[in-house]
Amino acid sequence: MKKLVRHRLFWPIAALIALIVVNTIARPQFIGITIRDGELYGPLIDILRNSAPLMLVALGMTIVIATRGIDLSVGAIMAVSGAVALTIIDSSSDPGGMGTVAIALVTALLVALVLGAWNGLLVSVVGIQPIIATLVLMLAGRGVALLITDGFITTVTSAPYKFIATGYVLALPFALFIAAAAIAVVALVERRTALGVLTEAVGINPEASRLAGVRAKGIVFGAYVASGVLAGLAGILYSSNIMAADANASGLYIELYAILAVVLGGTSLMGGKFTIAGTVVGVFTIQTLESTILFLGVPSAQAPVFFAAVVIVVVLVQSPQLHRFMRRLTRRRRDDSNRTDAAPPAPSQIQTEVVSR
Repeated sequence: MKKLVRHRLFWPIAALIALIVVNTIARPQFIGITIRDGELYGPLIDILRNSAPLMLVALGMTIVIATRGIDLSVGAIMAVSGAVALTIIDSSSDPGGMGTVAIALVTALLVALVLGAWNGLLVSVVGIQPIIATLVLMLAGRGVALLITDGFITTVTSAPYKFIATGYVLALPFALFIAAAAIAVVALVERRTALGVLTEAVGINPEASRLAGVRAKGIVFGAYVASGVLAGLAGILYSSNIMAADANASGLYIELYAILAVVLGGTSLMGGKFTIAGTVVGVFTIQTLESTILFLGVPSAQAPVFFAAVVIVVVLVQSPQLHRFMRRLTRRRRDDSNRTDAAPPAPSQIQTEVVSR
């Protein structure tokens, strides 16, 4: 039991289960799943589908944080990729054609890859601090998206493109399969090859890993490229869901939610050790919490306060320092109790026994 409690995923999973239990008690239909036209619907299915964009961004953020970096530009990359894809579809004579959609997707992902490579170049080659390097693109990226859309919200009508976010395959949302594929690829590359070990080595001590022969710059560069591509895919999902390229709203604050999901999952912001499974649990926790806020009818102006309060509680429950403090407190109380039980008789009791004899 102690080994189970000390596992890094125990408290993140416990927090997620607690949220699900609270929602189920408050509204039993929360865990209800219905079938309509061979497709699954319900609050849990909605959570799985709506978490796909955040899942993609959080996976990229996990890799970047593992290298002791940070990527604040993922929201802007989402805006740019969505703007590129919808602009290509809107300017085409056949917006509903599979060829047009395929060209739009490939172009959007290539642009996202270039933007991720730009971040990686600034961090790994030029040597700019990650928070500053990505902050540049965070501020400029939405301006680029506005330039692409001429400052307007571009809307299109394209059934193949809409299918990406709202379509169903095997009774489940297609977006869920995209997120699952991304999780599988990242987990396979980072946990079944030497790249994961090298990534952790770079995050723990970049200089020592460089002296040991690890190509630290290449690994850091690749981490930002992966983050850019995943953010670009998330931008495609977001724009496909609303069928519009909104440069101001696309990916707004998602970098903060992604960082929060990574931390809730147990990955340290100091770099080094990371957990893909923990990030997945963290994303589901955040999405479930958002569903809870909507159900409770918390006003939009007060929602961030409620969200922050719950997150603080979850973080405190997962805190290793708090766990150590509680163990020391419990051990101290146990020792005090043992001392009391084994305490020698008082002098007055000894004198009384001698007189009685």
